[in-house]
Amino acid sequence: MADATNTNAGAHADDATGPVLAADGSPLKSSLNKALRAQKLRALALIAPLLIFVMVTFIAPIVDMLFRSVENQIVSETLPRTVAELGDWDATSETLPDDDVYAALYYDLFIAAEYKNHTRLGSRLNYEQTGMSSMFRRVGRNVGDFGELYLDQFEDLDERWDEEADWAALMAHPGYLEDAAEWRDNRDADRIDPRDTPAPRFRLAPGIADLLPQTAQAYSQYAEFMRTEEQETADEDQPWTLVDTMLYNDLMAASEADIAAYSGPMADALQAAHAAVPGFETATLKELFIESDDEWANLDNWATIKVYAPNYTSGYFLTAVDMKLGPDGMVSQPEDQQIYGLLFKRTLFMSMAITISCILLGYPVAWLLANLPMRSANLLMILVLLPFWTSLLVRTSAWKVMLQQQGVINDVLVWLGVVGDGDRLIMINNQFGTIVAMTHILLPFMILPLYSVMQTIPPTYLRAAKSLGATPFTAFWRVYFPQSVPGIGAGSILVFILAIGYYITPEIVGGTSGTFISNRIAYHISSSLNWGLAAALGTILLGAVLILYWAYDRIVGIDNVKLGG
Repeated sequence: MADATNTNAGAHADDATGPVLAADGSPLKSSLNKALRAQKLRALALIAPLLIFVMVTFIAPIVDMLFRSVENQIVSETLPRTVAELGDWDATSETLPDDDVYAALYYDLFIAAEYKNHTRLGSRLNYEQTGMSSMFRRVGRNVGDFGELYLDQFEDLDERWDEEADWAALMAHPGYLEDAAEWRDNRDADRIDPRDTPAPRFRLAPGIADLLPQTAQAYSQYAEFMRTEEQETADEDQPWTLVDTMLYNDLMAASEADIAAYSGPMADALQAAHAAVPGFETATLKELFIESDDEWANLDNWATIKVYAPNYTSGYFLTAVDMKLGPDGMVSQPEDQQIYGLLFKRTLFMSMAITISCILLGYPVAWLLANLPMRSANLLMILVLLPFWTSLLVRTSAWKVMLQQQGVINDVLVWLGVVGDGDRLIMINNQFGTIVAMTHILLPFMILPLYSVMQTIPPTYLRAAKSLGATPFTAFWRVYFPQSVPGIGAGSILVFILAIGYYITPEIVGGTSGTFISNRIAYHISSSLNWGLAAALGTILLGAVLILYWAYDRIVGIDNVKLGG
C-alpha cells in the first residue's frame, strides 16, 4: 500500500515538473513560437507592398545607376575580333596596328553596320575621343564596298558567284534548303506569319566549314541576319560582300589537293576560282580603311579603342573628377575641360548657402508661429504653406521676372534712388539668383521642422530665466535656442539634401555660373545621352551626401534631430 502511494506521488511530481501544455495539448513554448512566427508573417505581408514599391522605385534605380557607371560592354560586343587582335598591340608605340587588326575590324564593322550597331559604338567612344562618332559613321557607309573588289572578279570568272541559289547550294545543308523551300511556300501562301514563325535555322553543308572556314562563318552570320532581321531565307538574296572577301582568303589559304577533293555543288567553279585568285587584284584592308577615312591612321583613336575594350571601366568616374584613362593610365583632363570639380564645389557651396539662408529667415517665422495666439499663428501658417499651392515652375519663373534688370526689384531700387537707371543690378543668371529663388522655394521645409520643435518648448522656461535675472537675449540664447537646435538640424538636413539635387530652378535662373551638378547630369541623360557619365556623377553626388550625413551624425548626432515631440 505504501509502495503504491509512493508511485502515485512520483507520477504527480513528474506531471508537475513536465512541460506546460497549451489548450490543444501541445507544449506551450512551441505554441507561443508558432504564434509569434505567424504574427511576424502577417506583419511582413502588410509591409510587403511598400517594401516592393521601395525596391522597384528606389533601390533598383540606384543599383542600375551604379552598374551603368562602370558598364562598358558595347566595345567588346561590337568589335570582338578587333579587341582580341589588339591584345598584342602596344598602345604607347608609334606604329599603327598590323594588318590582322584591320582585317578583324573589317569583319566586325561589316556585321555591326548591317545591324546598325556601329553608330552606337561610335557615340560611346566619342565621349572619350572627339571625332570617333563621325569616323564610325563614315566607315559604316563605306565598309560594304570593300569587298566589291573581290565580288567583281569572282563574277567575271563565273557568273554563278552572283547567284544566291548557287551560293546556297555550295554553303547550305540539303535539309536546310528543303525546309527553307517549304517555309517560303507557306509564307507566300499566307499560311504563316514570318514574325510568328521565323525561317528555319541555317545549317552548313557537310565539310564546307573545314574547306572554307572563314567563308562558312561569314555566310552563317549572313543567313542568321536574313532570318532574324529580314524574315527571309539565306537563298533569297545575294550574300554580303564580306562573304566574297572571306572566300578569297580561304582560297588563298587552301591547298590544291583540298579543293580538288571537293565534289559537291559548285565544285568546278571553286576549282577555277582557286586557280585564279593568285592573280586577283588586291588591296590591304588597312589601305581601304585609311582611304575611307584617314582617322583610321590616328594612333589616338586606336589607343581609345584598346583602353575602353574591357567590359567594365573606371573611365566614367575618372571623367567625373576631371581625369581620363589613357594608354599610360590615369591622366588629368586639359585645364580648359576641367568642369566637374568646379560644379561639385559650387553645388556644395550654394546648397550650404541656401541652407544657412533658410535658417536665418525661417527661425524667426517659426518662433512667431510657436508663440503667437492660435488665430494669428494659423493665418501665418497659411502664408507659409501658400507656396506649396503654386507650381514650382511658376514660382521660379516669377523670380526670373522679378530679378531681371528690367524687373520689379530693380525698378523699385531705381525709383528709390538706390541705384541709377544705367547701373541696374544683375541679379539673374548667376549664383545670387539661384540662392534667392531656391531659398524662397525651400524655406517652408526649414520652418515646419523648427515650428514642430519650438511648439514643444514650454514658454515658462523663458519667464523663469528672466525671473532669475537673465536678460531677454541671455534667456533666449542660454535656454530657448539650445532646445530648438534639433529642429535646426532636421530642417538643415531636409533643405540641404533637397537643394543639392535641385534642377529646375538653377536651370531657369542660374545661367552659366549658378547651375548645379544636377543640371549637368540632366544634360548627359537627355542631350548627350552619356548615361554612364551621368550615372557616375550621380553616384559621386550620392556618396558626397552620405559622407556629409555621416559627418553630421558624428559631430551633432542624428539622434538629436527631432521633428517635434
